[in-house]
Amino acid sequence: MRQVVLDTETTGLEIEEGHRIIEIGCVEIVGRRLTRRHYHQYINPDRDIDDGALEVHGITRQFLEDKPRFGEIWEKFLEFVDGSELIIHNAGFDMAFIDNEMRLLDRSLGSLGEHCSVVDSLALARNKHPGQKNNLDALCKRYNVDNSQRELHGALLDAEILADVYLLLTGGQVTLGLGEDSEAARSGGPKIRLDANRPRVKVVRATEDELTAHESKLDELDKSSEAGSVWRQSVEKA
Repeated sequence: MRQVVLDTETTGLEIEEGHRIIEIGCVEIVGRRLTRRHYHQYINPDRDIDDGALEVHGITRQFLEDKPRFGEIWEKFLEFVDGSELIIHNAGFDMAFIDNEMRLLDRSLGSLGEHCSVVDSLALARNKHPGQKNNLDALCKRYNVDNSQRELHGALLDAEILADVYLLLTGGQVTLGLGEDSEAARSGGPKIRLDANRPRVKVVRATEDELTAHESKLDELDKSSEAGSVWRQSVEKA
């Protein structure tokens, strides 16, 4: 499956007040792996930026004066996202702004939802963590995703961070790569036999503190992953 994590920055919050998109950032995921392919574009909105929005993203109208307008970047943007599953945090907001830009450009373009399917990662997070904060900063803290560079919002940086969060939110651990189901076991590669007369391997047993720390880490995995701790499941099957 090809997925595209998308984020936008805007001149303000309300489309009805004439606010526009000023930045689009996208990163690609294929088969639940980041491919390093991305799309990023600043856009001239032909209007002022609200003070509140400026405090969030720090993008000024002066900076945007020599940037292309939406009509100039639309085709390349659609080429990048077309046919993908979009991952957007609070998707209704970004989709509404993109659809508005499409209407202003050419009503016959329809909506972005006609070109892509959409998953709202905020809805996923609220379902998994009800009653908790589920904004991007809170999720970064919960899943130990580094957002130290996020002093101001930026569409591409936020898309990159959201991609990491989304993969942890929807997957967590997949496999430990141990036992008969491991890649090595399936490959049918040559088996290496050890010398029967080799010196015995020294066994170093875990201390009580190490065992406690291990169990604590497994508890964290049980909470953060929908599938739970793969290690505990393996032990239970053994």
